[in-house]
Amino acid sequence: MAKGRGRSSRTQGKSSGRPGNASPRETWRIIGQKINPLDFRLGTTQSHHSLWFAQPKKYSEGLREDKKIRDSVKNYVQKNRRLSSGVEGIARIEIQKRLDLIQVIIYMGFPKLLIEDRPRKLVELQMNVQKELNCMNRKLNIAIIRIGNPYGHPNILTEFIARQLKNRVSFRKAMKKAIELTEQADSKGIQIQIVGRIDGKEIARVEWIREGRVPLQTIGAKIECCSYRVRPIYGVLGIKIWIFIDEE
Repeated sequence: MAKGRGRSSRTQGKSSGRPGNASPRETWRIIGQKINPLDFRLGTTQSHHSLWFAQPKKYSEGLREDKKIRDSVKNYVQKNRRLSSGVEGIARIEIQKRLDLIQVIIYMGFPKLLIEDRPRKLVELQMNVQKELNCMNRKLNIAIIRIGNPYGHPNILTEFIARQLKNRVSFRKAMKKAIELTEQADSKGIQIQIVGRIDGKEIARVEWIREGRVPLQTIGAKIECCSYRVRPIYGVLGIKIWIFIDEE
């Protein structure tokens, strides 16, 4: 597993600050190692969102299948949500595959946005996913689980901030409102970062705010992380949120 620190190595001849005969670009790749906070904690406080087994030659096919399932579910929820709602409300999508069954579990904070007529909507969603996958030999089962404290999940919170930015709300006001919603969810800390042409300025910059503790280097700390891209009228903005939930 890669670490977030640069590696030290001996150089031959003159000391140039580079490992061996590496070029400046290769040196940058070695030093600038980053890792996803969720991947960093797999096996401790985080679990996999996809559970299945495949032979090496079919592994890429399984990854593409997972992406099709998630994209199909998100597109369907986005098309069928209420117009008054500001977010899709999907916290995460878990996929479990067997030889004859594909189990999809959708964790939502606001399931009423999708399932006003639950049986009909679920059947329609299932048909859309099956059509996208074109799987005739395996049965597809979709379940929706409602989560408590939806604004304690970064996926839902980033959608909320993106909605505010699209409506031309000040980014500082949107970030402070997101922190207030997170405090209601009993989180121990949150960090929000927005990158891009904020408020339509010609020069891109980074703005961030933090409330409470966010121990990114502690493996025992349960941290939820999410990145989101929003397209307001003045350009593309990137939103990233870290939420510190608990510590083991």
